[in-house]
Amino acid sequence: MTFGEQPAYLRVAGDLRQKIVDGQLPPHTRLPSQARIRQEYGVSDTVALEARKVLMAEGLVEGRSGSGTYVRERPVPRRISRSGYLPAGGATPFRQEQADGEGRGTWESSSEQSEAGVAIAERLGIEPGDRVMCTRYLYREGGEAMMLSTSWEPLAVTGRTPVMLPEEGPVGGMGVVERMRAIDVIVDNVTEEVGARPGLAEELLALGGVPGHVVLVIQRTFYASGRPVETADVVVPADRYRVAYHLPVK
Repeated sequence: MTFGEQPAYLRVAGDLRQKIVDGQLPPHTRLPSQARIRQEYGVSDTVALEARKVLMAEGLVEGRSGSGTYVRERPVPRRISRSGYLPAGGATPFRQEQADGEGRGTWESSSEQSEAGVAIAERLGIEPGDRVMCTRYLYREGGEAMMLSTSWEPLAVTGRTPVMLPEEGPVGGMGVVERMRAIDVIVDNVTEEVGARPGLAEELLALGGVPGHVVLVIQRTFYASGRPVETADVVVPADRYRVAYHLPVK
């Protein structure tokens, strides 16, 4: 087999990947052994091993102790809605979706005061070391972990107010816009930047992923008259979810 200019292990991995995608190697099928790959493609053991590593890093196959390497079940991506900063009823988009008759979503959260690091301070327009309220969320759908979110709010804005703890008080859990409105801070803009990266070990542990899996990261910041009042990192497993935006036309 002629492999051209592309490294041989990538060409082997690409051919095996296509067989997985086309269904020639369906889920739970054992991947051809290293010896079989070497013989079929006319490559060295090193090339065969590297090709298998590529497929494993992409999450297409998984190793089973004492048994071999098998094609993973490919999840059908589900949709996570992002509908701007003024959803009807004041709830966040996630809470809106779970409020309907078929919603099976739950979430848990914890908040603690901390000092803003350099990156978060820059996003919030404050000084490193300034006090912030940090809240961590884990969202589940049908019992399955689906999304992580870590938010930071400057205590210069919310400290000593009824909304200092995002999930407590008279408007606890209502979302940033409603909570800020309760203390006469009017949110008028939100930005979201979407990127992708390999998941951190602790993220993948919480989300049920495996090392090497890619996550989508939504970096969101709410503003009131140009002043950042909340920023958050939302982490979603890229192989299981797609982020869908529903933006109103003004």
